[in-house]
Amino acid sequence: MFKKVLSLVKNIFHNRFEEAVAISSSSIIVIAIAMDKIMFLQACPLCILTRYVFALLAISALIGILVKQKIIGRLLIAISSILGILVTSRQIYIQNMTVDELSQLSGCSMPFHTQVDYFGIINAISRTIAGGPSCAVDGWRFILNFAEWGLLFFVIYLITCLLRLTR
Repeated sequence: MFKKVLSLVKNIFHNRFEEAVAISSSSIIVIAIAMDKIMFLQACPLCILTRYVFALLAISALIGILVKQKIIGRLLIAISSILGILVTSRQIYIQNMTVDELSQLSGCSMPFHTQVDYFGIINAISRTIAGGPSCAVDGWRFILNFAEWGLLFFVIYLITCLLRLTR
């Protein structure tokens, strides 16, 4: 059984890497939205930004599927993964701040889409990355929280993409 699973993983890694990235990152977005609806969770602006990075990752993988030169798609996947690592690392850092440090943050005072409406996309992203007390709420946890799971997936995507680029 283990050999069959290992063979399947190797086959996907060698032959269907971009498709696997597109499907898995899209699935992560759908699962996060479904969890918000089913469990009545309120996603903070950094969580929403993480979902957008997963969407960017899926789009990068689709570009990798459509473009003949695979290196372009893989570079886009690597860049998207690095962006995801930065965003989720910031959220994990905020979640581990003390109460005094959290009280000094004021970047996430509004939902992300409202910040885009009021401040424009660039200022909304910079305010969201600055963080706020709402980004420190753990909300949901299954061994890891959403930001930690996101970081894990982005690291896996980056490592596998770099392995694909070196071959």
